Amino acid sequence: MSDLGELLRKARDQRGLTLDDIQETTKIRKRYLEAIESGDHTVLPGPFYVRAFVKNYSEAVGLDPDEVLRLYQHEVPAAPVEQIAEPLVVRAPRRVKSQSSERLGKIGFNVVMWSFLVLIVVVIWVYVINKDNGDSKQLDESTKITDASEPPVDNGNGTETGNGNTPSNEPTATIPPTEAPTTVTFGSKVGKADQYDIGPAGVSHKVEVKVVGGRSWLEVRSGSNTGEKLYSANAEDGVVESYELTGPIYINVGRADLTEITVNGVIVPDGDRAGSKKLLLTPAGGNTSTEGGATEAPANNDTTKQE
Repeated sequence: MSDLGELLRKARDQRGLTLDDIQETTKIRKRYLEAIESGDHTVLPGPFYVRAFVKNYSEAVGLDPDEVLRLYQHEVPAAPVEQIAEPLVVRAPRRVKSQSSERLGKIGFNVVMWSFLVLIVVVIWVYVINKDNGDSKQLDESTKITDASEPPVDNGNGTETGNGNTPSNEPTATIPPTEAPTTVTFGSKVGKADQYDIGPAGVSHKVEVKVVGGRSWLEVRSGSNTGEKLYSANAEDGVVESYELTGPIYINVGRADLTEITVNGVIVPDGDRAGSKKLLLTPAGGNTSTEGGATEAPANNDTTKQE
């Protein structure tokens, strides 16, 4: 047993402590504590742990650890000297450029930039300006200022030719006359009937009376309300009566809202109300017959006549 180990064992015995108690206090394994008391430091992990274990053991038994290490330094291996290595500063390699290479690089960059600008200008001139000039020139060349024409030549037989050789036999286009639109103009009140002048004069007019939407009393006479009876009945829905307006035509309807009267497709105003209406249609330039005894439209269209 070494002197250091004997000192620590006596101090432990004086305090009445066992190696198990020291192990519990210092958290050092019991076999390491036995190695310290016997002086067999080869069992310990290393010199650093020998000094640390001796120091903790001394504190556990009430001894001054620094004084113990100083008195028995010949038994305790010295602590290793830490070597502080200064980091070497690695400098980045300097990029060496010659003045001539820098000058050449700048010149090359400028040349590329100016070449690009010149190329853009050339493209614009070729595809825009030159194209517009070509189109204008082609248009000017293809457009004649005047067309040469020769006066017609009389070949002696009353036929004129355009160039003195071939007679002109082309037919002359005839423009058909435009028909005047049909007019329906209120003239005056003839008895109980509204008299309308139908124009223009000298043109054939077609009068059409159509029942739409229900049953309506319908009476049509030639000339006036006492003239020749052309139609007289309680007309069903969909009935259409047509007449040529060669002279005045008298029309009496029981329901104006269910009757549509037209002349050449032009609607004659009949009031469009749920009541009777009497009309006298006279072609322009014709004579208006005076209404005599008017035939009244019946009040109920569901029996015999409709008001």
